[in-house]
Amino acid sequence: MTSRSSKVTARPSSEARAVARTQTLIKGQNGIGTVRKTTLPGGLRIVTETLPSVRSATFGIWAHVGSRDETRALNGATHYLEHLLFKGTRKRSALDISSALDAVGGEMNAFTAKEYTCYYARVLDTDLPLAIDVVCDMLTGSLILEEDVDVERGAILEEIAMTEDDPGDCVHDLFAHTMFGDNALGRPVLGTVDTVNALTADRIRRFYKKHYDPTHLVVACAGNIDHNKVVRQVRAAFEKAGALTDQDARPIAPRDGSRTIRTSGKVELLGRKTEQAHVVLGMPGLARTDDRRWAMGVLNTALGGGMSSRLFQEVREKRGLAYSVYSYTSAFADCGLFGVYAGCRPSQVHDVLRICRDELDHVAQNGLTDDEIARAIGQLRGSTVLGLEDTGALMNRIGKSELCWGEQMSVDDMLAKIAAVTPDEVRSVARDILGQRPSLSVIGPLKDKQASRLHDAVA
Repeated sequence: MTSRSSKVTARPSSEARAVARTQTLIKGQNGIGTVRKTTLPGGLRIVTETLPSVRSATFGIWAHVGSRDETRALNGATHYLEHLLFKGTRKRSALDISSALDAVGGEMNAFTAKEYTCYYARVLDTDLPLAIDVVCDMLTGSLILEEDVDVERGAILEEIAMTEDDPGDCVHDLFAHTMFGDNALGRPVLGTVDTVNALTADRIRRFYKKHYDPTHLVVACAGNIDHNKVVRQVRAAFEKAGALTDQDARPIAPRDGSRTIRTSGKVELLGRKTEQAHVVLGMPGLARTDDRRWAMGVLNTALGGGMSSRLFQEVREKRGLAYSVYSYTSAFADCGLFGVYAGCRPSQVHDVLRICRDELDHVAQNGLTDDEIARAIGQLRGSTVLGLEDTGALMNRIGKSELCWGEQMSVDDMLAKIAAVTPDEVRSVARDILGQRPSLSVIGPLKDKQASRLHDAVA
């Protein structure tokens, strides 16, 4: 990604003790869509996008830590910590945290991914100072008490059980393991029953101190907001908690990852007494910084991104073999995944896999038609804009962009990148990605004879 503007101005703090650096990354029209960034001396980055036409604001803090940063023994620690930051601080109890946002009709939540964690609150613009104070307090003043760790352990074990009861969700964790094996990217974000039971308050506190200092954090805020006010309020909250120093510190650079070992031609079957068989057929994809990601997005949309896509038409519309069938991509710092999911009756699983494999092979060898590519470009451009219609989506975009790329791209530039994708680029990435030998993950009640035939789908 590239920023449209990078004018830098020095801006002293309110107490003139240190200098913060402020940049205008994207200059909007009449202040609408302007993205600005301030880096505080302690290494904390604050990125905002102004949208004066709305009456809401979403405030979030992104941490440069995900399940990928865990050892095998710490699997699940990042997600566990996400839960614990809601359990109380030196200023607020767990009830105080939740009731503060409920009292103003706000929404507050968090999520943990493979390479980052995000905590956020969405409120009326007039209640933004409250949201800033509460979320900053959670990130800087969490107590992580022994009793809270013990209580929350039960909730997390229930969350793991809930996921395992949903095979349509669980099969994606299985596919990550099929592709990456027993390393951090291949292990579940939630952890396992054994690893969660083994985590202690001391280990989680050490994990917290290591990964939640200001150099590892990005503050993102979008909506009817004033950048300078947000900076002052965030800085005051962090300084009051003693979490920000006056000395210059360099923010952590975007993750570059390490070459993760991926497999091909591997099959994993998890036997479950389910009504459907849930399958993911896929292969290595692209890293998130790969220049071919725009063409990959078009390819993915044409293959399984909508009702007119190849897979939807062939599997569902023409044959009625599945209700849900789609393709998707997952991009990480150094690698990625491309997968095709389908849920079908166990007796139909081999027909579904054969059709999916035939379509992938056909597109790898012959490419997509110009009409399919043009339709996918239009669909992708439209969904990109529609997906950024609320302040929460805007906050996610600018926060993730700063954390993962260290740069911002305007919506217009994103649309231009998609529109510039050529049929030859799509056909080239189809050959490179879909031409690889796939791997397969299946959850369902398949009998021995059916299971033995699964290797035919990846042969």
